[in-house]
Amino acid sequence: MPPKKHARSPSADAIYDAPAGKIGKHNTPNDPLRHPTIQVAKRIDADTPFNQLTTLLKKSSSDDKPRNVLHWFRSKDLRHQDNRALAAAAEKVKEGNGNLITCYLHSPKDMEWHGTSPARVDLILETLKLLQKELEDKNVPLAILVAEERKDKTSRVLEFVKKWDISHVYANMEYEVDELRRDIDFIKKKGDGVGFEVLHDQTVVEPLALCTGAGTPHKVFTPYHRAWLGEVGEDPGLLDTVASPEGNEKTAREEFKELFGGKIPKAPENKQFADDKERERVRKLWPAGHDAGMKKLSLFLDQKVDTYAGDRSTPALDPSSRLSPYFASGLISIREVMKACLKHKTAGGKKVPSLPQGPAAWVRELVFREFYRHTTCATPHTSMNLPVNLKFDNVEWESDEEGWKKWCEGTTGVPFVDAGMRQLRAEKWMHNRARMNTSSYLSANLLIDYRRGERYFAEHLVDWDLSNNTNGWQPSYTVFNPVSQAEKCDPEGEYIRRWVPELKHVKGKAVFAPSERLGKGEFEKLGYPRPHVEYGESKARAVERYKKGIAEARV
Repeated sequence: MPPKKHARSPSADAIYDAPAGKIGKHNTPNDPLRHPTIQVAKRIDADTPFNQLTTLLKKSSSDDKPRNVLHWFRSKDLRHQDNRALAAAAEKVKEGNGNLITCYLHSPKDMEWHGTSPARVDLILETLKLLQKELEDKNVPLAILVAEERKDKTSRVLEFVKKWDISHVYANMEYEVDELRRDIDFIKKKGDGVGFEVLHDQTVVEPLALCTGAGTPHKVFTPYHRAWLGEVGEDPGLLDTVASPEGNEKTAREEFKELFGGKIPKAPENKQFADDKERERVRKLWPAGHDAGMKKLSLFLDQKVDTYAGDRSTPALDPSSRLSPYFASGLISIREVMKACLKHKTAGGKKVPSLPQGPAAWVRELVFREFYRHTTCATPHTSMNLPVNLKFDNVEWESDEEGWKKWCEGTTGVPFVDAGMRQLRAEKWMHNRARMNTSSYLSANLLIDYRRGERYFAEHLVDWDLSNNTNGWQPSYTVFNPVSQAEKCDPEGEYIRRWVPELKHVKGKAVFAPSERLGKGEFEKLGYPRPHVEYGESKARAVERYKKGIAEARV
């Protein structure tokens, strides 16, 4: 079967069915990663879907007097607060005599295709219940459209538009290749009688708006961050928020009676929790809705932001805002978060470039999120199972199924790595420092294809976001030493002892490398495994394999 041009991989567990030993490069008859050739990737990068859609949108709006106006919710803007496209749709309604209608397109096959985790699927569906009620309180219906097949997504929305006499459709842009192509397809099929406007809502600064002196997209974060601070400093209006829609008259409830009170669908069978106990436990960790996200923001600003610069890399302190799931599904907006940060007592009303150390360090992490979207738009092949540096696609990976299983279960024998993987299994979330170490260990020390780990994260993280995930998993010559990382970032071993209970009674620095720092008998009593691979040897193997693959790459 030839590689699909815009495919993402199947499940992490099914991604390979290869014999032990090395896995061949991707141009083989049976390509388990199902990603395009380098030549196809280059053609797509030369004429990006982002640029194609941007060009088409210039001609897709309509100046006709509006009838009914639709806001099309996506899985990244599930709120009515500070929702740019929803606010624009509400304003358009005022120009005519129609009503505001909203819809959400539920595509079970998309959830399977993209590897969305049960935790994120549940967060989305539970949020839709809350959002539907909040909109209905404003006499605005939220219709749930279902596309059983991925190819039916555009037609389902077009059928809805025709049935309810909708003249204008509004939506917020999603920056991944599949989603951009969906909107391109919608424009081409909608006909001249329907206006379609897609707005930027996920970021403060639009992707590709910041360029180098040569006029090319930034490829390095530091200059991008510097340019971002300058842009926001010069134009504080970028942080302006928009109001929630006022809603419709009560007569809309009768006119659109069948659209009110629609049932929110259940998660696909393979996207459900193992049992009710797990579902309720995860829901307590990550309650649904905008208000829950704003509550977490308030707690973070009150209790953690001032010390964030010094604490952010120490997972035992739990220094994170834990807002990433709320950003990933659009339950909160980046602008309302930034404004709340600027109003915080230590910020003193200063502009973003002049924030004190704690808030500034946190904002820097938020800018990473924008940079990753910028990168996705500039190099769309990254959302098609290919690395930013295409030469890395020529690396030969190992088919170490025992190592893979140990990595997934958190039994590699490397405490800091195991702690991170066990936190992921328990909380459906992981501290960023642990993400860096676990991903480095898989792709370098185990030399297992990074895309397999990327997919595993997608299938388990409540905050999965393609741009963040793919950029965080990029292969690199930088190989983290998980022992020295633990000594630096978990100096008391608290994080390790919390998540690896076999080691909770190990004293001192032995907890970072118990197989090396304890006597044989003492170590064996722990019931904890020895390291699956030796760090120095596995690092050398990875560097050698990377160099060989890159040197022989034909890119």
